[in-house]
Amino acid sequence: MINIFDLSKQELVRWCSDMGEPPFRASQLTKWIHGKGVLDFERMSNISTKFKGLLLEHSRILIPEIIQHQKALDGTSKLLLKLESGEMIESVIIPEGERLTACISSQVGCAVDCSFCATGNNGFKKNLSLGEIISQIWIMNNLLGPAKITNVVMMGMGEPLLNYSNLKNALALFLSDDGYGLSKRKVTVSTSGVVPFIYKLKEDCPVSLAVSLHSGNNDLRNKLVPINKKYPLEQLMEACWEYQKSAPRGFITMEITLLNGVNDEENHAIEIIKLIEKYKVSVKFNLIPYNPYSGGLFETPALKRIERYRRALQGAGQIVTIRKTRGDDVSGACGQLAGSFLSRIKQNNGPKDKIQRLGVL
Repeated sequence: MINIFDLSKQELVRWCSDMGEPPFRASQLTKWIHGKGVLDFERMSNISTKFKGLLLEHSRILIPEIIQHQKALDGTSKLLLKLESGEMIESVIIPEGERLTACISSQVGCAVDCSFCATGNNGFKKNLSLGEIISQIWIMNNLLGPAKITNVVMMGMGEPLLNYSNLKNALALFLSDDGYGLSKRKVTVSTSGVVPFIYKLKEDCPVSLAVSLHSGNNDLRNKLVPINKKYPLEQLMEACWEYQKSAPRGFITMEITLLNGVNDEENHAIEIIKLIEKYKVSVKFNLIPYNPYSGGLFETPALKRIERYRRALQGAGQIVTIRKTRGDDVSGACGQLAGSFLSRIKQNNGPKDKIQRLGVL
């Protein structure tokens, strides 16, 4: 029995055809389920009785179970969701004026293992299916009532580009007028730098792109973002230069998590400026003060250090924002997801041992 949530628009057209139904049934189902949030086939008024019977007999609609819904003092909500397999994922709703941003997960855990991120610290379990990705925004819209998600950022658990097939199909539903009706400007994919799939995303679905940069030299970035050993900065910058040609905003967002005494000195900012200028990439910088979590290795820089770093970038004519920490009192801030709930898939000898192996302090 097929889970309708796991079918892309094209797969749903084929499935309807296999059931002896015309292609427009796929659009009708998509509008009811994703556009209107209706899961009960009997409530789908423009679908024939015969097709409803086929749906009941041959399909199901399965979404994750909400295990916990925490609300932070600033209004940010964090959802702990249980998948059919029993694994847990976390998603976040961030309100900002009239904007409601969904921070969506793409994997259970993460294989990239960035040294400052709670998700990677728990290891990698599996890629989320299309249904497990898309159901996160469905659940959020259902919780919000008349309000709806206005922006989506693929910045939750996991590296989205390492689950590319399901990511691409989810993006299509986010953008579809039959689905969630979002614009490419309002959907952002964040990546640690999986270069081949940056090129694929440019060709398939060029939404807004955010790159987790963190350093302008390969030696330090290798320690902070291990995937840099496979796709070093030279390759990453060339991919970003190509992507910006199709980027809906005309620039790439460069995210820099600032770690006290590690990558927050003025000379670190100058290295990044030289890198960006060398490859002529149009960027907007987003500085992210490190968000601590249990077992984390680093400290958050003092405000004066963050401001000094910002001034160095701005002095070179760069656009810079400092990300406001949201939801940290419920461990819902950037880099904190899954810090409390995932069973530890891999073990290490503790923070001090890992710091020594990384050689970053």
